[in-house]
Amino acid sequence: MEKLSQFIVKYRKVILIISILLLIPSVFGYLNTKVNYDILSYLPKDSESMKAQDILNDDFNLSSVDMLVVNNMKDKDVLKLKKEIQGIQGVDKVIWRDDATDITVPKEAIPENIKKMLYSGDSTMLIITFKEPTASDTTMDAIAKIKKYAAMDCYLAGFSAITEDTKDLVNTETPIYSLIAVILCLFVLCLGLKSWVAPIVFLIGIAFPIIYNMGTNVFLGQISYITQALALILQLAVTMDYSIFLLHRYQEEKQKVSDKELAMSKAIHATFVSITSSSVTTIAGFLALCAMQLTLGKDIGIVMAKGVVLGVVCTVLVLPSLLMAFDPWIEKWSHPVLICPLKRTPKFVVKHYKAILIVFVLLFIPAIYCQANVGQYYDLTQTLPEDLPSVIGTNQLKEKFNMTTTHFTILSDQVKTKDIQKIIDRIEKVDGVKNVIGYEKYMGPGVPSTFEPKAVQDILHNGGKRLLVINSDYRAATDQENKQLDQIDSIIHKYDPEAKIAGEGSLTRDLIHVTNTDFQMVNIVSIVAILLIIAITFKSFSLPFILVLAIEFAICINMGIPFLTHTQLPFIAGIVIGTIQLGACIDYAILMTTRFKEELQNGKDRKRAAQTAIMMTSPSIITSGLSFFAACSGVALIAKMDMIASLCELLGRGALISVIVILTVLPSLLIFFSKLIEKTTKGWPKAKGEIAHE
Repeated sequence: MEKLSQFIVKYRKVILIISILLLIPSVFGYLNTKVNYDILSYLPKDSESMKAQDILNDDFNLSSVDMLVVNNMKDKDVLKLKKEIQGIQGVDKVIWRDDATDITVPKEAIPENIKKMLYSGDSTMLIITFKEPTASDTTMDAIAKIKKYAAMDCYLAGFSAITEDTKDLVNTETPIYSLIAVILCLFVLCLGLKSWVAPIVFLIGIAFPIIYNMGTNVFLGQISYITQALALILQLAVTMDYSIFLLHRYQEEKQKVSDKELAMSKAIHATFVSITSSSVTTIAGFLALCAMQLTLGKDIGIVMAKGVVLGVVCTVLVLPSLLMAFDPWIEKWSHPVLICPLKRTPKFVVKHYKAILIVFVLLFIPAIYCQANVGQYYDLTQTLPEDLPSVIGTNQLKEKFNMTTTHFTILSDQVKTKDIQKIIDRIEKVDGVKNVIGYEKYMGPGVPSTFEPKAVQDILHNGGKRLLVINSDYRAATDQENKQLDQIDSIIHKYDPEAKIAGEGSLTRDLIHVTNTDFQMVNIVSIVAILLIIAITFKSFSLPFILVLAIEFAICINMGIPFLTHTQLPFIAGIVIGTIQLGACIDYAILMTTRFKEELQNGKDRKRAAQTAIMMTSPSIITSGLSFFAACSGVALIAKMDMIASLCELLGRGALISVIVILTVLPSLLIFFSKLIEKTTKGWPKAKGEIAHE
């Protein structure tokens, strides 16, 4: 590594030029990376709802269906509007009353079930199907054009419309998130460093791995909008430590040698070991997300793990050149450091470590209970502002037509017509079912001769399968709707064991089942991985449990607060926050423990070693934690999407809680278990003084 360090310093200008040139393909890669705005598409492909969606798309071309609520418009104008929408690229069919009967026929003469479905006071409803799946570019473009009719008091409702609104909102807000995170991070760095210029150099340096990371996502095919919105913020917050480590070591080496190139070479050599060992736990935390059945975890995990690796590489290769180039200005434009080593806190912690541990134990159990009982929501419309067109449309669909979600029940065409009619009758009696549309429903006595069933047959009878469209007035992801789906399942499976239900409600029900399993799996994988890494790093049996216990305590406190404030969290929060907080903040615990060990090696007793460790590591831990807190909390305050705001609030607060725990609880644990650590850790120094006489 020493020769490599010398090589990096010697050819730093060439390396910088190459690094700048690599930004060009990275920008092109970023611009050509597809963003997926449909969270439900990340469900396992073998789940029943996803299989049903494939059938719905392949056989019926109905994987994407929305409803347009048209207010205060005459039927002749509605018909004109229908034809205009039918002509939009990406629209497959627009279904309305004229598909059943001529509009010259009075409303009163229309079959009652059709009238109730399509009319409500001065409002009517058009059913729009699209040629491609929900989140495809063609469907998104078509919906954007249909949304323009909102000026005519027309509102599009449905999952595709919600997805398109999500896309617009994310594309508008993500640059703002990035700007806020950068400004607040810059502010904290100015407090923690003695130079006004160094924080700017750091931000220039970290721009390289961020751009590389976003550019190389093109090889993944696509990333989720959550990953896109959070990647820069997390990478900025998690990898900024590495830049601080390099600068501090460089300044330390400059005091020992007069040659700046030699000083930087030594700094790179020393820093490489510390940041690689530190980054391994962070990478492991992110990669643990790949264990999720919901492949959104894999999406976030791979992108962020890749970002950390690139952060390490660029800190070693690119940042040295920038620091040496700006060195005169870094030294010239200096100021007193405002985040100084703590002096009173270390004494307090050491003096009252037993009391701190008692509080730790007393809080841990209720914190675990609170975390386990935090309310979660799976309804993606809850993450969006109420003034979005799709949310307005969804609310109008509920208020005027008692419709909120639509289920698509797929049956074999081997099921007899009379049995399907029985199925329809039974489903219509299920609580919350507004109506059922099926070809068989319109056959038999009482159907007017003016009604032409073929228009419905073309849609509902394809590919050797029959389709029943069930409109529900329950919201997706509610206990009511899940119970309703279970009842429908039992009805249809009595007549067709292979029957399936597609639609947002069914997808969300599977989402709930999948994420409940994912939560346990990801926590286990992340904890085990980090336990092993710490065990190998310190050659210890006890230290991994002590360090992870401290961070898990911080996680439980963080995730338990919403229970006390009666706040519901988005479903993804419980899975990713704990893993990210563990992976990112365990570095603080490793730094504290390493310094504690060094002080013991220097001949200090356990209390003095802990006191010095707190004092000397506090500036780095506080600066890093505050950077994390500032970047995430700033975004949480301005984000309009509740999912993004909630995730950032939890991440920011988690970093702050972790800092407090590492500076108070962890040293107390190290003091208390000092004898156990000594016996179970290879090469651990024996404490002097009072510990030796115990």
